Amino acid sequence: MSEVLVIKLGGTTLADQAHVLDEVATVARERPVVLVHGGGKRITEWLERLGVASHFEGGVRVTSQAALDVAAAVLRGVVNSELVSDLRDRGVDAVGLSGVDGGCMIAERVPDLGFVAHVVGVRRDFLDTLLVSGHVAVVAPLARDEQGIVCNVNADDAAAGIAAGLGARQLVLMTDVDGVRNAAGEKLATMTAEEAEQLIADGVIKGGMVPKIRAGLQAVNWPGAEAIIADSADPHALTRALSDPTFGTRIRAARQTSEASAGTA
Repeated sequence: MSEVLVIKLGGTTLADQAHVLDEVATVARERPVVLVHGGGKRITEWLERLGVASHFEGGVRVTSQAALDVAAAVLRGVVNSELVSDLRDRGVDAVGLSGVDGGCMIAERVPDLGFVAHVVGVRRDFLDTLLVSGHVAVVAPLARDEQGIVCNVNADDAAAGIAAGLGARQLVLMTDVDGVRNAAGEKLATMTAEEAEQLIADGVIKGGMVPKIRAGLQAVNWPGAEAIIADSADPHALTRALSDPTFGTRIRAARQTSEASAGTA
């Protein structure tokens, strides 16, 4: 398990997430960081502006060829460049790329969703080279499928795939809610894979939160690893996600011994 930190950031305006980028710059001086970004709201704005229809299934955008053209332009050309520029203004040696560059994300097409792919592996040597040299990799969620066709990738899935491929100890999924809630509406500080699957089966976790939880589960395949769902609106979101066990929801493969003992006391 490595000390690489993988962060998934939404693709809203830079003004909305400037405080998170400040924290990314601080953390990047202490440990290797990969920043994966989304861009859903920006893509939707451009699709509507250009009159390109799109819809979601299970929280994932169904991507036609026309929608893919727009998504690729917004993700790689607009959002990625803005984030790299903003991080460099903060003294971060950021490098922008997508999962297509260097073949760093290995993906397979998801059936019935158009040009959408799921990450099944990463080219670790390529990413390690960037991280060892002190760069922060800023990754747009695009990848080639098994036929070499460029596809859209859910950003949470891309971040989780990279975290799993690099053996990262922590994955932080920034979002617009303060965590995951149970059927009673209570925020869960921690959640195991089994508990998450049950909440999905019961319909408590639904919509866009489902792919986020699935992504978190993908990244916690070994003891000690955790995926943290955190509210990016908090002024100290990243710092609290990494240090405050009451902030957000932590997904782990299983209950830690101390938690299990407390639950049976």
